Amino acid sequence: MGLQIIFCLIGFSLLYFGADYLVKGSSSLARSLNISPIVIGLTIVAFGTSAPELVISIVSVIKGKSMIAVGNVVGSNICNIALILGLSSLLSPIRSHPMVIRRDIPIMIGISILLLLLSLNSHIGRVEGLGLVIGLVCYTYLNYYWARKSKENGNGIRAKALTDEVPEIGYVQSRSRQLGMIVAGVAGVVLGAELLVDAAVSIMAALGVGEKFIGLTVVAFGSSLPELATSAMAAVRKEMDISIGNLVGSNVFNILSVLGLSATIRPITIPGGFFPSGLWIDFLVMIVVSALPYFMMRKTCTLSRTNGGTLLACYALYLGFLIFKA
Repeated sequence: MGLQIIFCLIGFSLLYFGADYLVKGSSSLARSLNISPIVIGLTIVAFGTSAPELVISIVSVIKGKSMIAVGNVVGSNICNIALILGLSSLLSPIRSHPMVIRRDIPIMIGISILLLLLSLNSHIGRVEGLGLVIGLVCYTYLNYYWARKSKENGNGIRAKALTDEVPEIGYVQSRSRQLGMIVAGVAGVVLGAELLVDAAVSIMAALGVGEKFIGLTVVAFGSSLPELATSAMAAVRKEMDISIGNLVGSNVFNILSVLGLSATIRPITIPGGFFPSGLWIDFLVMIVVSALPYFMMRKTCTLSRTNGGTLLACYALYLGFLIFKA
């Protein structure tokens, strides 16, 4: 099993650096074509950071390991809020714009509940998948509209967050290098996903645990590495107000784009059934964890160190529950 762990680590590395190259090359190309930084932030950066989850889920669905695909998204969303946001606020209290609490977090909760409802029959078909993709297009357009409107009204905090992201990524002037980085990024993400899924299946067989456990833990954590790196950098720069918006947006993208596109390519069937498999518990944990920041921040718009400790405790308890069940 030692060799499979090495392959798993190589897969994680390829996913992380592949996503980084993909975002840097694509954003540089878009900037050289004079595309608005707001559009770049809403599309290329958002899709790039979700690329690991997207490719892992598509590869898993194609290989007939749909529980890894679903577990990857659910586990990644739990990880983004309970672990990454919790750890970040423990390092430095996070003050967010009220609009994130009033609008963005409720959207994340609503999309999470929608996924639960779509999964009740243990099947997410192409029609549902296409509906999620259409929802992604609408969500992206609304974010663009809100960012432009707030900028025009002189309150361009969301627009500033999006436009500030783009220069921080870095700019590559050479067109050939831009294209080369895009190709290398796509190849890295695809190869990394292939290695990771195959290694995860082998580890699963060796340990005698199910697809759901591997998807919710190992694969979910590995695919959340771009968000972890972004949040860590934001914490160092004292810009965590930007990070919470990114994490919330990433969770929405994970559901709408990752599961939406995966189900459109090949319908997702939950092995053993939604309720018998116990997946309903993981969905409820995802919804509760998504709702916690809202109740913690709705009065002060601040996520304190105590709140961060609570989120981390929730993640530790959840991991303990998964290990106990496995």
